Amino acid sequence: MKNFSTGIVRSLALATAAAAISTCFAATAAQAATQCAFRPNAPDQHVVVKRDTLWDISGKFLEHPWCWPQVWGMNRDEIRNPHWIYPGQIVYFDRAHGRLTLNKPGTGTDGQPSFVRLSPQVRTENVDQGNAVPAIPAGVIEPFLTQPLVVEPQALADAPRIAAAQENRLYLSEGDRIYVRGALGGATSFQVFRPGKELRDPDTNRVVAHEAAYVGTARLVKEAGPGADVHSFVVSHSVQEMGVGDRLLPTPPAPLRNYVPHAPAQPVAGRVMAMATESNYAAQSQVVTVNRGALDGLDVGSVLQLYHLGQTVTDPESKGVLGFGKAKLRLPDEQYGELFIFRVFGHVAYGLVMQVTAPVQVGDVVRSPE
Repeated sequence: MKNFSTGIVRSLALATAAAAISTCFAATAAQAATQCAFRPNAPDQHVVVKRDTLWDISGKFLEHPWCWPQVWGMNRDEIRNPHWIYPGQIVYFDRAHGRLTLNKPGTGTDGQPSFVRLSPQVRTENVDQGNAVPAIPAGVIEPFLTQPLVVEPQALADAPRIAAAQENRLYLSEGDRIYVRGALGGATSFQVFRPGKELRDPDTNRVVAHEAAYVGTARLVKEAGPGADVHSFVVSHSVQEMGVGDRLLPTPPAPLRNYVPHAPAQPVAGRVMAMATESNYAAQSQVVTVNRGALDGLDVGSVLQLYHLGQTVTDPESKGVLGFGKAKLRLPDEQYGELFIFRVFGHVAYGLVMQVTAPVQVGDVVRSPE
């Protein structure tokens, strides 16, 4: 299947030490060597074009495209504040040193490759920034970056709500006045959403979040004053009609889109909890929700492997206990794809399905790369 990838910001960081692998990866050195094996038919070079993603490019050289930061020698700071590559540049496969580089192998002194290290720096806007090759396809995940499509229980309980509307209207649209009850926390711009179905942890059956339908935005006009119980708002934008009972959350800041793939800093194991669509299955380049988040060791860019849960079958040649019945055999979980985490909450996260050989199902296992 086709490889995918996304990201954003400046020019891919290169390392000076050919064998240096960042300690931020959970894998051991031996595991990293296995994970970052190059394809037997890897090309000597690749000319970067506008439609490329870093995941795609790495997939031309590596068995596991997600581990390209290791073969580029990126450290923790560079993962947090990366540089990027641009169309027209050439990525070389330095076979002698087992690395990818933007410098043609053998062009340095003493026959060694001349590595250029681009240290992290303050980002600045410029005409070239928008042309950088992304890490994964950004368009697929945009709606999940700025809209509160998953709300955790405490946030739901504390969220201000629409308590009444101008002229007692049942449904509201752009320009209508609404009255909101609840603590605003100093914010003036809010997103409005309608609580949806509960999301239950497949392991514990505990409610860990609620799905939420994004219905629009609202702007504070006047906070509640003496003798008033509600704040005055105006609907600034709507994608569907709002109503009494809908909740408000402060508009989040613009998300940081430096999606550099890496293994979680600590072992993580969880389950697929929900699909972004109403289907029971998810395919490549679709979004799923998992029952692990920041408090469980995930961060933006974490890569998890997808497994179908091993089935329990009957051993046809067993005699069972005291000759009665047949023994049961637990089959191993089967790894069939990879998941790229791009938005993280406390105990919940969104992941983009990358390479898969079978559809993703609710209940499937996710684990740190082995």
